[in-house]
Amino acid sequence: MHSPHLLSINDLSKVEILEILDTARELARITDGSMKKLPTLRGRTVVNLFFEDSTRTRLSFEAAAKRLSADVINFSAKGSSVSKGESLKDTAQTLEAMGAELIIIRHSSSGAAQRLAESGWVKSHIVNAGDGMHEHPTQALLDAFTIRNHFPEHDRDFTGLRIGIVGDILHSRVARSNALLLTALGAKVVFIAPPTLLPVGVEKWPVEISYNLDQELSTLDAVMMLRVQSERMSDAFFPTEREYARDFGLGTQRLKALKPQAIIMHPGPMNRGLEISAASADSPQSVILEQVANGVLVRMAVLYLLMGGASVPTEGVLV
Repeated sequence: MHSPHLLSINDLSKVEILEILDTARELARITDGSMKKLPTLRGRTVVNLFFEDSTRTRLSFEAAAKRLSADVINFSAKGSSVSKGESLKDTAQTLEAMGAELIIIRHSSSGAAQRLAESGWVKSHIVNAGDGMHEHPTQALLDAFTIRNHFPEHDRDFTGLRIGIVGDILHSRVARSNALLLTALGAKVVFIAPPTLLPVGVEKWPVEISYNLDQELSTLDAVMMLRVQSERMSDAFFPTEREYARDFGLGTQRLKALKPQAIIMHPGPMNRGLEISAASADSPQSVILEQVANGVLVRMAVLYLLMGGASVPTEGVLV
């Protein structure tokens, strides 16, 4: 990776994307054996700086750092000096004074990670763990890693794969990052959603647009269901939850329309019964738990490469 930070998928070339995915695969090979924890980042300090609630992302980054033997500081805005009015600048500088060398930030404001990286306030590496409705780059990377594992014939290029991203596109930083990353790898991406849940200017994105899930299901190699983010909705974006589930939910009946080799994805947390049924979430075609496991590997790869690691290790040992 040429940049000292990971802020956006736009910052990565196709070569760098594949470098991260290849490193994650090598880490998977190494840690599947007897070596569950690597000494690579021993003595280095990583901070999880989370201004928004999170379970999967925070724990995934924490697990990734600890498997590389880094020291981890977890910071939650709730109950901290942030609630007393402390600024992002002062919080970050305080953490760096405590020894932080890499800061993983999740923030409700779009552009917060970039602001922290480009402000000159700190010298630490910055990783964007989700900023407002902007991006979530490591989620897109782990999604690509998961897709590649299930379509090995597309190991270096996703050309020929058609991937549907379904639901609340408007509020989804996951959708934006995936659209950028998957198209960079050559895949065709289709957004499937009601018009009210598509962002302004979406026609300029490198994606196809559809308003009919049933029409698209049989064409997809992967279907990524998005959580309806009710907490970000101040208006009525659809009439009722029942109507939304009927038109855009991956229900039990819609499973039959999928290609036999198609995979079902979800970034979590899931609203079972709304955007996805229990039968779909737990079906043999679901790779949702694989995404969680792959998230640790991909985040290990990102930390490894940002904090001074070489490219893909070839001897089975990362130093």
